[in-house]
Amino acid sequence: MRIKVKVFATLGRHIAGRMPGDPFDVELPDGATLADLLRQLGVPQDEVKVAFVNARARPLDWHLQTEDEVGVFPPIAGG
Repeated sequence: MRIKVKVFATLGRHIAGRMPGDPFDVELPDGATLADLLRQLGVPQDEVKVAFVNARARPLDWHLQTEDEVGVFPPIAGG
């Protein structure tokens, strides 16, 4: 299945040739979870604060579907 992914802020360093926030397509086997996606991308789970699937926060054991749109964010501080 093909999904669209955006990886934000400091997590972008794990994705060669991509700027943080730039969308890209990823092929995953049917039944893959958010955790499977992170493993395939080489993004450590302990660096992820929240992952959104189709604009809704989801746990890492969430099963993805064809054409889902995923956004992955690290903890962010500011003020």
